[in-house]
Amino acid sequence: MLIEFFAGLLLVYAGMVALCLGLKRHFKSIWQREPSAIWCRTFRVCGWLLLALGFAACIASWGWAQGPVGWMGQVSLAGLALVLLMPYRPRLATLLPLLGLPFLLSAWLLA
Repeated sequence: MLIEFFAGLLLVYAGMVALCLGLKRHFKSIWQREPSAIWCRTFRVCGWLLLALGFAACIASWGWAQGPVGWMGQVSLAGLALVLLMPYRPRLATLLPLLGLPFLLSAWLLA
């Protein structure tokens, strides 16, 4: 149950990062170049898919009665973390999902 919670949180945060990178302003502040329209569209689609996967992880963790409420809490928590990290450490904010993935996979394999 705890693994699904952290999986949902990681997926939701990664989705928020992808939606953030789908905007030209944020993409340019991180990578110092203009994104193409294909990159923007790809990040937006991936962001929404990751948010949907996070919703599925919350449903798997808490069920249909509490899962959507938990998902909204995770979206709020991930959005707050992203808003606090983006102005000061934008590259760290975008790399955190990649850094958290090995820990999540190892916890899932050990469970």
